[in-house]
Amino acid sequence: MSAHANTPREEYARRLSDRRAGAARQARIELSISNGRLAVAVAAAILGWLAFHDGALSAWWLLAPAAIFVALVVVHDRVIERRRRLERAAAFYEAGIARLDHVWMGKGEAGERFLDEDHLYAADLDLFGRGSLFELLCSARTRAGEETLAAWLRAPAPPEVILSRQAAVRELRGRIDLREDLAILGAEVRAEVHAEALASWGAEPRHLAPRPDRAVAFALSSLTVIAGAAWAAGVVGPLPLSAVLAVEGAFAWRRRLAVAHVVLGVDGVGRDLALLSEVLERLERETFTSPHLARLRAALDSEGDPPSRRIARLNRLVELLDSRRNQFFAPVAAALLWAPQIALAIESWRAASGEAVGRWLAATGEVEALCALAAFAYEHPEYADPEIVEGGARFEAERLGHPLIPAGSCVRNDVRMGEGRRVLIVSGSNMSGKSTLLRAAGINAALAQAGAPVCAAKLRLSSLAIGASIRIHDSLQAGTSRFYAEITRLRRIVDLTKGPLPVLFLIDEMLNGTNSHDRRVGAGAVVRGLAARGAVGFITTHDLALAHIAETPEISAANVHFEDHIEEGRITFDYVMRPGVVAKSNGLALMRAVGLDVEEEVAGPR
Repeated sequence: MSAHANTPREEYARRLSDRRAGAARQARIELSISNGRLAVAVAAAILGWLAFHDGALSAWWLLAPAAIFVALVVVHDRVIERRRRLERAAAFYEAGIARLDHVWMGKGEAGERFLDEDHLYAADLDLFGRGSLFELLCSARTRAGEETLAAWLRAPAPPEVILSRQAAVRELRGRIDLREDLAILGAEVRAEVHAEALASWGAEPRHLAPRPDRAVAFALSSLTVIAGAAWAAGVVGPLPLSAVLAVEGAFAWRRRLAVAHVVLGVDGVGRDLALLSEVLERLERETFTSPHLARLRAALDSEGDPPSRRIARLNRLVELLDSRRNQFFAPVAAALLWAPQIALAIESWRAASGEAVGRWLAATGEVEALCALAAFAYEHPEYADPEIVEGGARFEAERLGHPLIPAGSCVRNDVRMGEGRRVLIVSGSNMSGKSTLLRAAGINAALAQAGAPVCAAKLRLSSLAIGASIRIHDSLQAGTSRFYAEITRLRRIVDLTKGPLPVLFLIDEMLNGTNSHDRRVGAGAVVRGLAARGAVGFITTHDLALAHIAETPEISAANVHFEDHIEEGRITFDYVMRPGVVAKSNGLALMRAVGLDVEEEVAGPR
C-alpha cells in the first residue's frame, strides 16, 4: 500500500498494528525456541545418562543434541533481534501518532544542550527544550544529525540552499520506510557518537609510522609465539623467549607515549561505532534524484570499501583494543604487543580513511536533518512550502499559525509586512494572543529558512535575520534588572541591522520596565531606527500611548489588536487579529476573576 493512500495518522496506525503483530509473532517463535532448547537439554541429559551411567549408548550420540542446541541458540538470537527491531519500529510509529495527537511533549530529544540564552531568538521562540520545536522535529539517530538540525534552526540559510533543501524534503516526504529503518538502528547511537570529536580525531596528524612498525611488531609477536612453543615442547630453553620479550619491551617502551595517545584518542571517540556503521550502511543503499540529496549521497562514495564497512572495521579494532583490559588476557596481550599492534592498525585506518570521516558524518547529519523535516512535512500536509523572494525585508503570510499549538486550537491570522507597512503595533488585553502572534511569525520564519514547510496557507518572505525580545528576565548572577536586560537585547537587535540581511524584529511589551514618558520616547526612537534601516517586525504593548507611533509617517506602521469578551462573568478570547487599537483592557477583570478585591474607589468630598 502506498504511503499516500491514507492520512498520515491512518498510515502510522496501519504500520503500528503491523509491527506490533510482527513483534508478537516473533515473541511466540522465541518462546517456542526457548522450549525447544529446554527439550534438547533434557534429551541430552537422558542420552548422557544412558551413555555414561548405563553404557547403553555411545557418547557420540551426544553430538546430535549439542549441534541442535547450538543451532537453536543462533536462531534464537536472530529472532530476539527481529523482535526488538519490530518493537523499536512500533515505538517509532507510536511517537508519530503522539505528534499527530499533540501528546509528544517530554517524550523526545529536547536538545537542551543547544539552548543558548544569548541567542537572539532561540529561547524566545521555544526552539529548544521540553515542548520545543526541536523536540517536535528531531528524529536523528546520530549527534551529527541533531547538531545539523539545530544549526539550521539557529541561523538562516541562503535562498539557494533553502530551495535545494525544500526539493530534498519533497523527495523524502513519502519515504517512511527509510525513516523507520534509521529509527530502529538503536537508541544508543544518539548519546555516544560525537561527530565533531570523531571528525577531528580522523584528521589529526599521525602519531605512529604504521608500515614499518606494524611489520616489526608482527615479527616480534610471531617470534614470541614460536619461542614460547619451542620452550613448552622442550626443544629449547627459556633464553630465546626471554631475549625476544626483552626486544619487545624495548620496542614498546620507545613507542609508549605515541601508543597511549592513539589509545586515549580512540577511547574518546570510538563508542558505538557499530551503530554509526549501520546508519551509513542504510544510507548507502538509498538512491536520490534531487540535486541536494544526490550530492550528499555522493559524499558517501569512496574508492574501495564503502564508509559503513570502514567504520565497522574501525569498530572491530576498538573492540580488539578493549579486550586487553581482560585480566586473564592481559599477560598474553602484553607478550603479543597487543596494544601497540592495534594502535598501529588504527593509525593505518586513519591514514587511509581519517580525512574522509568529517565528510561522511556531515553527509549523514544532513540526510538525517532532512529526514526530520520530511517527517514534519508528511505529518502536516496542509502546511505550505514558503516562497523566498529577493529584495528588501518582507513577511507576508496567509492563515499564519503556531506549529506547537494543536491544530484544533490554533487560530490563524493573516500578516503582511514589507514596503508600505514595516511595523505592526499590537495592542490587546492580557492573554489575548499578542505574544503568540510574535512567536508564530518568528518560529515560522526560522522553519522557512531551515528549508521546512510552515504553519500557514501561504508565506512569502525575504531572507531575514531574526531578533526577538520576548522572554527577557532579570539576573541575580549578572546583577542586571529586567529593564537593563531588555535594553541590552534591543541594542543587539538594532546592531543586527548592520549585517547583510534585513531584520525581522519581535518585541513583546516594549520597555515595560520604565515610566510612561521614557517608554513613549524610547520606543518611538527604537522603532524609528529599525524601520529606517529596512527592518520589519512587531511590537506589543499594554501602553496605548505607544499606538501613536503609527502616526509617524517615516515608520510606516499600522495598529492591530486582539479583543476579549466577557461571557457570564468569564473572560474569553477568539485570538483573531483586528485592525486598529484595542478599545478596552481586562486587567481588573482578570484580578477579580482570581479573587482579588480591586473595586474602584469612588472619589468623595475632601
